[in-house]
Amino acid sequence: MRQVFLDTETTGLKVAEGDRLIEIGCIELVDRRPTGRRLHHYVNPQRSSHPDAVRVHGISDDFLADKPLFEAVARELLDFVREADVVIHNAAFDLGFIDAELERLGLPRLAEHAGAITDSLALARELFPGKQNSLDALCKRLEVDNSQRELHGALLDAGLLAEVYLRMTRGQKSLVIEAEEVAGSIGAESVVDLSAFELVVLCASEEEAAAHEAVLADIDQASKGRTVWRPAPAAPVLA
Repeated sequence: MRQVFLDTETTGLKVAEGDRLIEIGCIELVDRRPTGRRLHHYVNPQRSSHPDAVRVHGISDDFLADKPLFEAVARELLDFVREADVVIHNAAFDLGFIDAELERLGLPRLAEHAGAITDSLALARELFPGKQNSLDALCKRLEVDNSQRELHGALLDAGLLAEVYLRMTRGQKSLVIEAEEVAGSIGAESVVDLSAFELVVLCASEEEAAAHEAVLADIDQASKGRTVWRPAPAAPVLA
């Protein structure tokens, strides 16, 4: 299974009011293992970022001034996510900005290029109802090291999301263990052929059997004959 963990940074929170994408980061996993493939771009939004947004991601307008427009990286993004399960934390937010950029170019929504879209926030809310389920909160709860996350960054957050997702879907509370991992962790030398052993049966002595019967009789008397382990007396046979 191929998965792409995706995150974005933006000029603000309101795509409907013209806020734009400024950074996108993607990390690829195949069969739940990192492949080393990643996609990362800063994008010139052709507008200023809101001061509150800059305090979150630390990306200045001057830094973005010479970066490519989204049009220059759109095809690379779509090729990277094609037919993959794209995992996004609070997917509606990121997709709103990406789809708005794609619409400006006359291109279909991201979901029409991906194989599937998975919202990890919805999954977290199912696993931890009533709790904080931001990426930082999940990192703390699931013991994912986010000490380098002084500011938000799309590629860094995509990597943290991958770690969080793997722990949410196969952590200590999960009863599912992949067969490949079991095979890899148990070597041939660890397998014991039990057919060579003869099972030893130890029978109770007469004294032990008598003591056991006395305990059962006491319980039977205390329960006024309502115990279920003694066979019912046979019904008389009528001639």
